[in-house]
Amino acid sequence: MSLKAILQSAKFAQVGFVVHDIEETKKQYSLLFDCVAPETQPGGEYEITQTTVFGNPAPEAGCKLAFFDMTPGVQLELIEPNKAPSVWRDHLDKYGEGIHHIAFNVDDADPVIEQLKAEFGAVVEQVGNYGDGSGRYIYLSLHDKLKCRIELLESYNK
Repeated sequence: MSLKAILQSAKFAQVGFVVHDIEETKKQYSLLFDCVAPETQPGGEYEITQTTVFGNPAPEAGCKLAFFDMTPGVQLELIEPNKAPSVWRDHLDKYGEGIHHIAFNVDDADPVIEQLKAEFGAVVEQVGNYGDGSGRYIYLSLHDKLKCRIELLESYNK
């Protein structure tokens, strides 16, 4: 099955970039898009996010986030990771600043995860709840096929 078929009920939601300095990068994108820079937000407290990296609890993994709303339902996300191990930090250390993932909203992430693993060898790298607890995210490596990660976003407010 193709990626398109697996993600047929998913909605494209976001392109995420990892950066060294979120404040400076926000300024540059604000100039490019001729808009006010969004607020910088914390990634959330571990008690809520319950972040795991390669299946292991990662209470120290954290980041700063900023979201530019591009069109209804589509965002550009900036991520400045802290120094703790995470897929954000790993990407920044290995590849430098740039595209980290493309994200899709899904109603039920689990069957999508299983299909991506079975048919494309995707590896679940990091999982966590949104900082406000309203949903979860799952990063899957598809570097061989897409040269970036796929992020699945599942809202609990259905």
